[in-house]
Amino acid sequence: MNTSIFYITTIHFLFTMNFSLAQTEDQINKKECTYNGFTLHGKIQFVESFPDITIKVEESFPDIEVKIVDSFPDECGEWQIVDSFPDLKVKIVESFPDIKIKFVESFPGIP
Repeated sequence: MNTSIFYITTIHFLFTMNFSLAQTEDQINKKECTYNGFTLHGKIQFVESFPDITIKVEESFPDIEVKIVDSFPDECGEWQIVDSFPDLKVKIVESFPDIKIKFVESFPGIP
């Protein structure tokens, strides 16, 4: 009887720990419009190596909708593409992105 209680308690503990670890994965902070501490608006530079985050461009179920602007990228989802002094360096990938984006003409932000 004691062994079965021990096994049940152990399984419950392992399940709880596994669930807790899954909840601490990197997530988008909707309130602050950030991912893992990086703001998701501002001056963006596309790079091939050493990105701050990786993205995949999709049309359905994006994590954030992005609008390309010429100046003042102050709102969530507004990106100004630059060649130097970026706020965020981004690499476009096809597999295992940090976040998925969709380019839009209006109403950028986190859906």
